[in-house]
Amino acid sequence: MQIDRELDTRGLNCPLPILKAKKSLNDMASGQLLKVVSTDPGSVRDFQAFARQTGNELVEQQTIGSDFIHVLKRR
Repeated sequence: MQIDRELDTRGLNCPLPILKAKKSLNDMASGQLLKVVSTDPGSVRDFQAFARQTGNELVEQQTIGSDFIHVLKRR
């Protein structure tokens, strides 16, 4: 998977990871991939809802240790 941009939101709580992801996605071209790394457990459901509401595709979610990884594809 070719990640076009990575965003580190470790230590930030809702809604900051979503807001930062939204800002990054706005600066990206359609079809590009954004990887967001978060430590907020609530980010799992937050990114699922964000993808549904915005039309950006949630390509992958995984948990590695205390990190929650979200990969979004720009619509």
